[in-house]
Amino acid sequence: MTPAESRALPAPHTEAAADSADLVSYRTPVGRLTGPPALTAPTTDPAQTPAAPEPETPAAPEAPAKPDLPAQSEAPAEPGMPAEPEAPAEPEAPAGGAVSIRVRWTRRRQHLAVGGLFLLAALWVTSRIWLDPSGRVASLYTGDPAQVQFFLAHSVRVVLHGEYPFYTEQFNYPDGVNLMANTAVLALGIPMVPVTLLFGPAVSFVVLVTLGLAGTAMAWYLMLSRHLVRTPLAAAVGGWFCGFSPAMLSHASWHPNIISQFLLPFIVWRVLVLTRSGRPVRDGALLAVLVTVQAFINEEILLFTALACGVFLLAVLAQEPARWRAAWRPLGAGVLTCALLAGALLAYPLYVQFAGPMAYHGLSDAVQDYGNDIAAFFAPGSPTLGGNQRANANLAPNYSEENAFFGWSLSMLAIGIVVWLRRELIVRALAVTGLFFAVLSLGERVSWWDRELITGPWEWLVHLPLLDAVVPTRFGLITSVVIGLLLALAVERAWALRPADRRTVRVLTAAGLAFALLPIAPMPLRMVSRPPVPDFITADRWRAYVGPDQTLVPIPVPSMGNTHGMRWAAATNLDFKIPGGYFLAPRNGNTGDPGRFGGRPSGVGQMLEEVATTGRTPKLDDRQRRRFTDELRHWRAAILVLPVRQQNAEPLRRTVEELVGPGRQELDVWVWDVRALSDRSV
Repeated sequence: MTPAESRALPAPHTEAAADSADLVSYRTPVGRLTGPPALTAPTTDPAQTPAAPEPETPAAPEAPAKPDLPAQSEAPAEPGMPAEPEAPAEPEAPAGGAVSIRVRWTRRRQHLAVGGLFLLAALWVTSRIWLDPSGRVASLYTGDPAQVQFFLAHSVRVVLHGEYPFYTEQFNYPDGVNLMANTAVLALGIPMVPVTLLFGPAVSFVVLVTLGLAGTAMAWYLMLSRHLVRTPLAAAVGGWFCGFSPAMLSHASWHPNIISQFLLPFIVWRVLVLTRSGRPVRDGALLAVLVTVQAFINEEILLFTALACGVFLLAVLAQEPARWRAAWRPLGAGVLTCALLAGALLAYPLYVQFAGPMAYHGLSDAVQDYGNDIAAFFAPGSPTLGGNQRANANLAPNYSEENAFFGWSLSMLAIGIVVWLRRELIVRALAVTGLFFAVLSLGERVSWWDRELITGPWEWLVHLPLLDAVVPTRFGLITSVVIGLLLALAVERAWALRPADRRTVRVLTAAGLAFALLPIAPMPLRMVSRPPVPDFITADRWRAYVGPDQTLVPIPVPSMGNTHGMRWAAATNLDFKIPGGYFLAPRNGNTGDPGRFGGRPSGVGQMLEEVATTGRTPKLDDRQRRRFTDELRHWRAAILVLPVRQQNAEPLRRTVEELVGPGRQELDVWVWDVRALSDRSV
């Protein structure tokens, strides 16, 4: 579109600024993700504009300037500065500022109401675990909650005891665990220290899940209402889907670090601000602060955000290359400032992550080829109203990685929105971004209903630096956000239509949303009971046996499939060490090797795990007894602890007695004092 054509278009709303620099067309910068709300509705033909348009609620006067992608107009504002929309005329009031205060208060009440709705929805989703945070856990995969609770307890030690934050020997002793390479959620755990101290890490876990869902939805709502749409319903629908999409619900049971995405809308906004910033150094520094905090929540999600912003901007520039002339200088300066400052702040933690003790390069083969099935995009997620866990069994790597599952109705609606609003630049750019990452999420092998079709493009990228640590199915999280933005834009455009029967259009819009979103409405997360922490641990009876450089060995030995011992340690704020555990580490404990789940293989540990699973007692010989004694010395074991209510406790007790001799029952556990066997001086 030429500048002359742009000048010929009418203003989209009566209260839009009169300056020609602010006149926009839906063919070009209506897709301005950070443009003023008054400028983001599509321009209509003058013949269709009624003589007396319905007045809109004026924006609050104190609202900050809305930075944006560079607009092509004849009379731009000061070079590099964000456009400043003129404030709409306020009606006269007897008391000066009374109307302004009333408008601000109304907006605040509106935001509080939306935030309250999101919080209630999050409480509904987590209601079953709130009934008993310590005694209930998500079904199927109990390891991730136990790991997160262990990390929350580690944050307590960091704050109260000044413990080193990026590495610990409190589990997988004596090799330890590189916490920077294991998403130790320090940016979440440290603020939660008071809750963890007062109520325990299990309560902190469910608080993080609840606030992660509600906070992410609210953050997207605020960003959308200020910078993309002006209709409250549009912002609420977009925020709702970004916070409670099937992918978010799938991760909610296990990964609070993944669903805590409340910084991402503001990171995206600050990136787009840089494209026309008059102060790129300052804006780049602000972006660096957000990036640094997000790095201590989840680095993978931060990488996804960076990739999504890059693809979106490239899609915009491919359609309108002229934007590059105005955007490259502030964008380059801001990104460079962000890279230097964030790089300085994160230099040491990243060094520990990639070159420190127990660092690994590349993910375990068990997760590196996780990909979405094409059919997964058209099925509702398991934790939703229309979900069917059995039907989804072969469409996702596991139930904690259902990163698509939009259902047929929403998938068709998303395609319909793109077709309807295809003339808008932002819609085309969002469609390209969502489709690009949907394809990458298919993984190395593209499949349809679990039948492999072709090799996916991810096979060409999986070995690149940084991408070799990405779980490809999680690219579907980007597509989920794109759909949320498309829903917000569609509601905004539908609400802005001016047909003869406007009420009918709005009713049809609401009905379409209900038809698309009802099948994937969130349901309470499924929970199962788990064994309580033994009284022997909570009553501190273990302290009579375990010294500062010794370990307490839970039976079976902690591993990916047996994480109860990690919960025991977390309940004491990691006052004792344990061997093994569930974490990522280099194979065989050699720093720099590819990653795997768990530490060095333990022959006796694997044998005890098999006994716990099958209940069959193995035949033991002297070689196995000597091997177990060597492992006890390697672990500096003080006692072995077996809960009397452990599954297959009796076969486990007989097996341990054949290895180290008889034990004795103390409170609700069997205890074997092995300090004489594990003494290295003997």
